[in-house]
Amino acid sequence: MQVAVQVQTLMLLVGIVASSACAEDRLAWPCRTGPFLNGHASAEHSAGLPKEWSEETGKHLRWKIELDGFGHSTPVIGDGVVWLTAATKEGHRQYVYKIDAATGEVLLHRLLFENSDPEPLNNETNTYASPSCALEHDAVYVHFGTYGTARLDPETGATLWERRDIECRHFRGPGSSPILHEDLLLLTFDGIDQQFLMALNKHTGRTEWRTDRTTDYGDLGDDGLPLREGDLRKAYGTPGLVDVNGRTQLVSIGSRAAFGYDAMTGAELWTIRHDDYNASAPPSFFRNMAILNTGSRGANLIAVELGESTRGDVTESHVVWNREKGNSDLAAPLVIGDRVFMITNGGVGSCLNAETGEDIWKGRIDGTYTASPVTANGLIYFCSEEGVTTVVEAADQFRVVAKNRLDDGMRASPAIASGNLYLRTFGHLYCIGPADR
Repeated sequence: MQVAVQVQTLMLLVGIVASSACAEDRLAWPCRTGPFLNGHASAEHSAGLPKEWSEETGKHLRWKIELDGFGHSTPVIGDGVVWLTAATKEGHRQYVYKIDAATGEVLLHRLLFENSDPEPLNNETNTYASPSCALEHDAVYVHFGTYGTARLDPETGATLWERRDIECRHFRGPGSSPILHEDLLLLTFDGIDQQFLMALNKHTGRTEWRTDRTTDYGDLGDDGLPLREGDLRKAYGTPGLVDVNGRTQLVSIGSRAAFGYDAMTGAELWTIRHDDYNASAPPSFFRNMAILNTGSRGANLIAVELGESTRGDVTESHVVWNREKGNSDLAAPLVIGDRVFMITNGGVGSCLNAETGEDIWKGRIDGTYTASPVTANGLIYFCSEEGVTTVVEAADQFRVVAKNRLDDGMRASPAIASGNLYLRTFGHLYCIGPADR
């Protein structure tokens, strides 16, 4: 398979929304899902990226710093700086970090929000700092779900505006990350009491639109109230953007349904019903299809045709293929060329034909996987909760290139910039890169 050629073709087909900036203006890793919103590093930032490293010997370990607090937010990187968030274990204080990408020097560690009575997480997996930041040359957008959203000056770290009035009961903590489109900061709230998307004016923080989910959750008990306090309604998904016949659609996967919205107005365009909840993986795109992971163990992977006729409930009319078993649940699938690569929570990797959904290979990688993989130079980097990053060829044969162990595990997805791999473990941030930089 000619991966490099096909990846370039894919970028032209579905990456146009996320890559409108020319290469020299593009930030290295500006949001959770990277510069193209699909887990792909750009060619200029992939050069020299290591395949192997070792904490024991120090091979390709450029620097390592300890982080205060807890968080699973992905490092976002641009203009030589890393931004990420952290919080105290009980959520009473939430912080933002600014770190020199080349040296690991902490340039800013600022307390941004204080919460007198944060809702308990009710689990040991999530944190109060799981949503990732979104980055532009002149702005950093920091998001902690219902606890607060702010735009910061990237030079000084000063708050330019903030919103602390957006209410939602996350129940098990926030997880959805913001993305940017034109002058809009797009936010997702799938709580137990309210489920909606909204757009803020990125310059002022003013609400431009809000659209409530129209999902029939089918979860009402005999008393007319949602079962388990609405636990089956929550999700953690970060949306994606795709151009469909000249209009940008915001594709978002929630509990029990996924949706396509007009990104500029929030108008609901289409929906597809599914049986799962806890959706976390962002959508992927291939040709005229959205590829949707429905979330939770037992998730389906569904390809939905996108076009002028994709309107209303398309559950029975626009499903191109539906893979019902063996799919990832939290880690996002990667579309590379005409293949889909993914990993289950329990460490089984697989490669599918993106056009048909048919299996090409399965391979045991081992470990537990929450972090989404990333890809560069025809390779895929899978990062486990046990601290092992397994590097696999993005090809039609399963081949492990390297296994690299750190002292601590990972739930945060990795980031790539300037030939370096940035790995956030449970307690540290690592920069893995060529020795000569």
